[in-house]
Amino acid sequence: MTTSFDSFQKRRLQSSYVSVVVSIALVLFMIGVLGLVLLKSTKVANHFKEKVVMTLFLKDDVADKNIETLKESIQKETFVNKVVYIPKEEAAKAYKKDLGEDFLQFLGDNPLKNGIDIYLKADYVTPEKMSELETTYEKNSFIAEVNYDKPLVELLTKNIQRISFWLLVLSGFFGLVAIILINSSIRLSIYSKRFNIKTMQMVGATKSFIRRPFIWQSIRLGMLGAFIAISGLSILIYYVDKYIPTLELLTDYVALSYVAGGIILVAFFITWISTFFATQRFLNLQTNDLYY
Repeated sequence: MTTSFDSFQKRRLQSSYVSVVVSIALVLFMIGVLGLVLLKSTKVANHFKEKVVMTLFLKDDVADKNIETLKESIQKETFVNKVVYIPKEEAAKAYKKDLGEDFLQFLGDNPLKNGIDIYLKADYVTPEKMSELETTYEKNSFIAEVNYDKPLVELLTKNIQRISFWLLVLSGFFGLVAIILINSSIRLSIYSKRFNIKTMQMVGATKSFIRRPFIWQSIRLGMLGAFIAISGLSILIYYVDKYIPTLELLTDYVALSYVAGGIILVAFFITWISTFFATQRFLNLQTNDLYY
């Protein structure tokens, strides 16, 4: 009879562990997917920002030596990603190709100006910062005009801010759901051992001594859940990269390391905190209260 009961208790305990690991793995998988979306959305947004060009049209009397000096000085600026010098002859060829006819034959002269295209770093592609740069370069004696697509920059900034806000709200919501689900799973697991906890306390064991094995057990389950979540996420990333290679998921080692590290940290932190407070609750209960 005792052997049968012990076997039943063991199966019940194993079932409890499995449910905890599965719950943790599913929640961490969800967090990993969301974290990957957040990181890649930032990279995609930066990609589009760095395509925005600020063009400096130079005065006709600026010597080649001064143009080269100006170009080198711009390239050294911290906000610059890339600088491209476009002579007016090349600009004329590009316009001719776009128009499909030689406009120089009608005008008799090339009205275009030499230009320097500045590709800014993503952090500087905002209406405020680009306006400041425009004001600064307009004061330069070599520059006749500063041009960039202001409506595009404003629209891009507004949309990115809106998307970032809702992604953060969604992250906060799923983070809260993750904490609640993992905490509930661990509390249910410890609830089944509440009498063991109280028995150990009654024979003189300290609270820290009683908590320690439960905390380590929960952390081990959390790490197992994290491993399963990372494995599932790896499979998902492989297939997404296979069908949408432009996202470059498999080659973005920084983003992947952040996501994997975040999953492990979340698993460790939540399991430790949840187990600590769950065991503390039963340690503080009176013996009669354990039956409710």
